[in-house]
Amino acid sequence: MVVKKNNKVEDYKFKKGNLNFAVVGHVEWINFLKVDQLPKPGVISHSEKSFEYPAGGGSIIAKILSDLTLNQIHFFTSLGNDDYGDKCFKILSNMGIKLHVAWRDKPTRRGFSLIDSQGERAITVIGERLAPTHTDNLEWNILKKMDGIFITASDSEIFKMARSASILCTTPRVGLNTINNSNVLLDGLIGSNLDPGEVFSFSELSLKPKYTFKTEGEKGGIIFPGGRYKALKNKKLKVDSYGCGDSFAAGILYGMASKWDIDKSLNLAKVMGRDASEFFGPYANNDEK
Repeated sequence: MVVKKNNKVEDYKFKKGNLNFAVVGHVEWINFLKVDQLPKPGVISHSEKSFEYPAGGGSIIAKILSDLTLNQIHFFTSLGNDDYGDKCFKILSNMGIKLHVAWRDKPTRRGFSLIDSQGERAITVIGERLAPTHTDNLEWNILKKMDGIFITASDSEIFKMARSASILCTTPRVGLNTINNSNVLLDGLIGSNLDPGEVFSFSELSLKPKYTFKTEGEKGGIIFPGGRYKALKNKKLKVDSYGCGDSFAAGILYGMASKWDIDKSLNLAKVMGRDASEFFGPYANNDEK
């Protein structure tokens, strides 16, 4: 971990906090492929390395938060009644995450993440993104006990229930209609300013969040209020940009729930985002097979 001191970035040993977090969102079974080049029309690419693992924004944020706090993370999600769903459940549970699953008679969403020699990735997903809803018979009362909650996929009613947390953050990929229909004031709205699926204008929001983060990868990003910020430089070679934005988002939630000021929260988020680019796959300790 790093912290800014006298306008410099210095290493320090991060001490885990004692906060309670929940994530409400999605899981995807992803095949990670290291390729010589990203696909081009009429050109055959070759993969030198591949493995499959549960990933997606909900999973990554839950795992990062699990690394930052002493307490078990509660992850409310939805999985298909199939082999992929079973494998997602077992692997994420073995990470120490407490899963609350709405099982569906639908296929678990799958996908491919292709990573080139520069660490850039291109993702293709297959099928419907499965998300929990407030009508699912899950232990929703747990949300009342949380210091921080992040939502990557849900309905508007879950936003209302999650507002009981001290800090509530989400991504525009949830859907602006879902956010607006909840009529909930968000502490943080975090999305990519480079991804058309997450770009939005403030005029599209019925309530302006306390803080909005529009990330731009290695160029940094923009925080409202606050202005433009720079990203941290990589300490190691950039390997895979998959999950950097989700890791950044987890850092923001953790910092805000810790009652840090926004600059300190942002710095932790930068560290999480940068570090996520320095290994292959969704997690630092991937069980590559």
